[in-house]
Amino acid sequence: MLTKYLILGLYFVVLFLIGVYARRAVKDYKDYYVGGKRLGYWVVAFSTRATGESAWLLLGLTGLGAIAGVSAYWVVLGEVIGVSVAWFVMAKPFKRLTDRYDSVTVPDYLVSRFQSTTHLLRIVSAVCLSVFVVIYVSAQIDATGSAFEAFLDMNYFTGALIGFAIVVVYIFFGGFIAVAWSDLFQGLLMFLGLVLLPIVAVFYLDQGALGARLNSIDPDLTNLWGAGGFSWLNMATILGYAFIGLGFMGSPQVFVRFMSIKNKEEINKGRWVAIFYTLLTDAAAVTIGIFGRYLFTEQGMDVEVVLGNNGQNVLVHLVEHTMPVILVGVYVAVVLAAIMSTIDSLLVVASSAIMRDIYQQILHPETKAMNMTRLSRIVTLVMAVVALGLALLVAITVPGRTIFWFVIFGWSGIAATFCPVIILSLFWKGYTEKGALASMIAGFLGVPIFKFGMTAIPGVGPYFGEIAELGPAFALAMLVGFIVSKLWPNPALTENIEL
Repeated sequence: MLTKYLILGLYFVVLFLIGVYARRAVKDYKDYYVGGKRLGYWVVAFSTRATGESAWLLLGLTGLGAIAGVSAYWVVLGEVIGVSVAWFVMAKPFKRLTDRYDSVTVPDYLVSRFQSTTHLLRIVSAVCLSVFVVIYVSAQIDATGSAFEAFLDMNYFTGALIGFAIVVVYIFFGGFIAVAWSDLFQGLLMFLGLVLLPIVAVFYLDQGALGARLNSIDPDLTNLWGAGGFSWLNMATILGYAFIGLGFMGSPQVFVRFMSIKNKEEINKGRWVAIFYTLLTDAAAVTIGIFGRYLFTEQGMDVEVVLGNNGQNVLVHLVEHTMPVILVGVYVAVVLAAIMSTIDSLLVVASSAIMRDIYQQILHPETKAMNMTRLSRIVTLVMAVVALGLALLVAITVPGRTIFWFVIFGWSGIAATFCPVIILSLFWKGYTEKGALASMIAGFLGVPIFKFGMTAIPGVGPYFGEIAELGPAFALAMLVGFIVSKLWPNPALTENIEL
């Protein structure tokens, strides 16, 4: 146990030093929020992937692999497609336009893109982003407590508070630069940890009997279509898995990285790094879950009793079974890296929405850059405390929650609110400000509607339950934005806009 704590302590020291070093590079709010738009492709590629994955990858997706078996690889396909579209199709036009408009935040970009003359677009986008960021961050803090509990046998609440304190310290000091560089470090840890574990675990398996052994435990584990084979309900489940990748196509915490990259040439290099990172780490996560199911369960055994709620402790069990103690400590750091690399990015993006888009642009436009940086740190801290409170409340009131779906709800809210708006704004001149507002509101409300409302409808409810909330809410936002833009067009904007 002492070895684990020493390695964990070293990990925290590295993060703290990154924050201290980054503080020297923060001269104004642009440095704090987008790193002065001078980051290289390695930093941006790893930062987008570390930010986009979170505890969901290390604990949630590995758990899904243990529960669902090979059908969980549909998630990998969806994520690779989503990341590919973001880097190959969307990144360059987004970078070009945000540089042209000198945007610092996603609402900045939207206001310039639609030549808005009111503050409504800024307010709606900032409020929607802040709400779901708090939910998403609270899910990550919840996962932090679970990770400390599983790996170190520490009290859940103590672990959540320790992880929360560490991430707030280095964000408070270094802002986006600290976040980006720490994401590079943490993303590398995640990559090595995930790819290495199944390679080591292979030596503990009878490889020739892998399929037969899984079939004897549960035949559904080896069925690509899910439990019972092909059915419309299973197709809904597969679509739900694949739709997770939609979130990479415009979510602010991911796309702000494209603002921060030095130039479009860096995007050409970074896209291959991001795609291979996604493919290898996501496939490794599902494989870890399958190998854990092979090693630790038998036919008729209650999987969740052995591997935790929704299988989310399978990574812990596999690491402790296959790795020496010193490397178990490293894997504690790997899990925390996945969690904290998302918390830090989300908090910086949310505080930028409050400070840049509401405080400076609407309430106090005369605010100086130095004051903006100082106030931004305070707002970041306040939002982090709110997220901590929500995480602890959920932990007390919903003990049966799963990391996978808690995280996905926050991810879906951000994605359904912003991704359709970003896509349509980049590629359709006829998209209007009213259409964008309608898209955001439809996506924002669509997530809870499809999560809690549509699932309760007899007959179709189970299908909506399996397909999850992101895909339908995303489609609704796209459709509503298109219809509103057609009903209330803006010919002057269509003629003047350059995409």
